[in-house]
Amino acid sequence: TMRDSNPSHTVPAALRPWVSHLWAARTDADASRTREHVLPSGQMHLVVRVAGPPLRVFDARDPSRSDTLAGPVVGGVRERFYAKEHGAAVVSVGAVLRPGASLALFGVSAAELAGRHTPLADLWGPDAAALHDQLAAGHDATARLACLCRFLQRRVSHAATLPAALRDALDALSQPEPALAPRIDALVRAGSISHRGFIARFRHATGLGPKRYARLMRLRGLLQAMARTPGASLADLALQCGYSDQAHMAREFRDMTGLTPSGYRDIAPRQPHHVPLAPAAPPA
Repeated sequence: TMRDSNPSHTVPAALRPWVSHLWAARTDADASRTREHVLPSGQMHLVVRVAGPPLRVFDARDPSRSDTLAGPVVGGVRERFYAKEHGAAVVSVGAVLRPGASLALFGVSAAELAGRHTPLADLWGPDAAALHDQLAAGHDATARLACLCRFLQRRVSHAATLPAALRDALDALSQPEPALAPRIDALVRAGSISHRGFIARFRHATGLGPKRYARLMRLRGLLQAMARTPGASLADLALQCGYSDQAHMAREFRDMTGLTPSGYRDIAPRQPHHVPLAPAAPPA
């Protein structure tokens, strides 16, 4: 179970161009869950485990392969789920990042960090250990989040925000109803930039090209719709969320989440992008 969760901590104005939201959580040990599917959201994450074992993640295509990551970690944008070890008591804090944050905070393109976890020490050097130590010294979630904000604000103090055309494109592709999102070519024309230049800038900011990013936004819209209307038919949800039909939705859902839409709905996870699995269930 999760206690002291603070997902709605106010993001300081100086960080809002790059940070979507901040969170802090304390998770109790739970022997009934051993792995969790973390579903792709289209966003990068910075996570610091203040207490508990190192993060252990499993390859989506080969669950026998795993990596163990100690210290603060940057999770790049992904097109498919990954599985992580779940069930230990953990205290952690983190930030969900907006497009463009990778360059501002870490000095690299989001595409360089996509599809993997990167130790923050690889990007920040000794500052990563300093962040961990100061967070560990914090006496509660509020103090830890304030500390995290201080570190992030120092990094973005001179960073440039995204060009207006790119912000408009991201807003269009992130509409609540993905079926209404304009076609990629229309976004390119609206941005008054070459197709190649637009794609390069988009990948630099998000880690993916526009079409792949739109696919993730479609999944995110579907997960939100499933949470809002648990009794809706899958066929209706498919059309509502921009899929050509239910079969199209089922194929993409399985590929991106490792689960079927009906199986996901049966589990009914409390957090749409975090699906705890019982010990007997395979990770994929």
